[in-house]
Formats: sequence, C-alpha cells, structure tokens
Amino acid sequence: MESARIVATVARIVRDVGIAEEIAQDALVAALEQWPRDGVPDRPGAWLTAAAKHRAVDLVRRRETYARKLAEAGRELTEESYDPEPSGPGDIDDDVLRLVFTACHPVLSAEARTALTLRLVGGLRTDEIARAFLVPEATVAQRIVRAKRTLAKAAVPFEVPYGEDRAARLGSVLEVIYLIFNEGYAATAGDDLLRPGLCEDALRLARGLAALMPKEGEVHGLAALLEIQASRTAARTGPDGAPVLLADQDRSRWNRLLIRRGYAALERAVQEGGAGGPYTLQAAVAACHARAATYEETDWATIAALYGRLAAVAPSPVVELNRAVAVSRAEGPEAGLALVDALAAAAPGLDRYHLLPSVRGDLLARLGRGAEARAEFQRAAALTRNERERSLLLRRARESAPGHGT
Repeated sequence: MESARIVATVARIVRDVGIAEEIAQDALVAALEQWPRDGVPDRPGAWLTAAAKHRAVDLVRRRETYARKLAEAGRELTEESYDPEPSGPGDIDDDVLRLVFTACHPVLSAEARTALTLRLVGGLRTDEIARAFLVPEATVAQRIVRAKRTLAKAAVPFEVPYGEDRAARLGSVLEVIYLIFNEGYAATAGDDLLRPGLCEDALRLARGLAALMPKEGEVHGLAALLEIQASRTAARTGPDGAPVLLADQDRSRWNRLLIRRGYAALERAVQEGGAGGPYTLQAAVAACHARAATYEETDWATIAALYGRLAAVAPSPVVELNRAVAVSRAEGPEAGLALVDALAAAAPGLDRYHLLPSVRGDLLARLGRGAEARAEFQRAAALTRNERERSLLLRRARESAPGHGT
C-alpha cells in the first residue's frame, strides 16, 4: 500500500527509479525483521518512508559525485517531517505525481512507460501487467528492466513537466492511471475480486491530474470514468466476496456521491472539448449504466453506438468485445455472437483473454445452446487466475449444462 509513495520519495533523493525501488524493498525487509521484535509502529507508512529516506541519504553521502545534491537536498530531507498520508481523498502526493510523469518520459517507448509506471506506482507484478497488455510476462519484465536503465542513462529529471513536455506525456499518464484502476476493479489473480487500494490510488491520481490540467477534456473524461465505475464497488461482491454480475447488482448500493462527481466530471470533459476522446466515451457508457434504474432499463442501443465511436478512435479487441455485448442486448444474442466469432478469428491473441469465452458462453446460454455454453465457461475458468472469477465461471458452466434445474 505504501510502495508508490516510498519509491517516489526516494526517487526524489537519488534521482534513479531503479535504485529507489531497491531501497524501498530494503526498507520493507527491515520492517519484516524489526516489527515482529519491536511491534508495529503507530504510523507504519511514516516508519517505512523514514527508513527508506535514511538509506537514500546514506547512499548519497557515499557517492562523491552526489556531493552537491547532498548539500542542497540531503540537509533538508534529514530535517523535514514526512506525512505519507494525503490530507483528504481528493489530494495527491506530489512525489507520486512526479514519479508518474518521470516514468512516462518520452525517452521510453509507450509500452515501456506504461509497464514501468504500473510496476512502480501501481505495485503490479509482471504477470498482472502482462494481462493488461495481453503479452507474455517475459516481454513485460524486459521492458521494465530496460526502462529503468534508459531513465538512469538519460538522467531524466524527477519532476512534473510543463508546457509541451507535459502534453507529450499526458497520453501515457492517462493510460497508466486507467490500467491501475482496472487492476483494482478486477484483480488478475488471488482470492479477491477487488483490490480497493489500487482503485483509490487511481482515483486520487486522476483527481489530482484534473486539478493540475483543468483545460484538458480527456483528463476530466478519465476522472469521470473512474468515479462512476468506482461507485459500483460495494455492489460488485456479495457478503462472501463472490462476484455479483451487473444484471444482479443491488443498485441502491451504488455510491450516489461518486456518480454525481462522475456526471460533473463528464460535463466538464465535454465543455473542454473532450467529447470524442476515448476516456470520455467510456465515461459516457458508464453514465448510461448509472442512469438506468434497473438492468432492464439500460439504454443498450446508445451504449452500442458509443462503443462503435470508441472503436473508431481507439480500436482494440477488448473494445470490440464490449461492443458485441452491447449489440447482443440491443439486437439479440445472435447478432452479438456473430461479432464475437468474427473478433476471435481476426484477433487470435485474444484467445488468452478469459472474457472472450466468458462472453461467448453467455451468448450461447441465451440462445439455449447449453452444452456449448458450458464448454466456453469451463475454458474461461481455466484461463483466469482469480479464484473468485473462476468459481463464478464454473458455477455458470454447471448452470448451463443440459438438464440443469429440471
């Protein structure tokens, strides 16, 4: 939970994100050694940050080439008090924002920027990042290692840029925040469907970025999307932690404050010229769901049209899969299944994405093709590494079997 702030604080001292991550890990090891003996401190985050800072300053002292930086920064850093907690839910840690923009420097490829930031800021493992990109884990690991070396070699300053430099990095920053939220909203692996801490981190970053760049429509579009999506969190799992499908969610549990914040951010996005941007379009989809009092009242035709526009400006297999779901609700499962089958043939890399057979299984079940639906749900269950999702998919496989319930 504290990893991003610790890495960001240390990176401000040592000016090297790779070394900062190592020092942060050393501080965590020290905690594992000392806390069982001495007890957990009242403010664990502050303890970890202080321990990491001391190691960072010691490193700076040991390097003669950092003598000037020590004179300027070391004295201040050893004397200042540090509170790792933002003062409010809408505040943002300046060091974390600097870390995001540093990791998204144009000296790196777009893929490397996103992978590195997800690792440092989101705390995601390589397998989780690989799932977000639909690429092998080894590819992601290589990108992260090379990105750290490139930033160190280029001596990239640890700062939030201004003017054209900021605009050049904005797309990568938005993508990273979006992917961090997605991992929190639907965890890649583990026993829990949700990782709320990641959702909160992404929301805080999005809100801070909107305050930093008030004239950027897509920044507000992303904030709108995350606010509305986060509003459903409490209703997405049952008392036992099992996933609850959108159609079955108790909408009275949706957070109306977050929805209102999302509506306001969406309106601001449109005002600032972001109506046709990918995040604003996705926020408009989320708003359609939020406005529907029941699942049956959802305006699926509008959602399908919005996904069509999204596919034109930001084409991807995942967008097409979502469009197929919306079309199936607006025009019938046959129309949706035709789109899914065409997508599977056109994007063979999607066969590792568990939601493809999951969607196909749902469509087949609605068409009364139980045996085929069962096979698709079983295939989807084999592809996911999240235990909650696997249990849900296996349950749906059983329910789709011919003769079930008779």
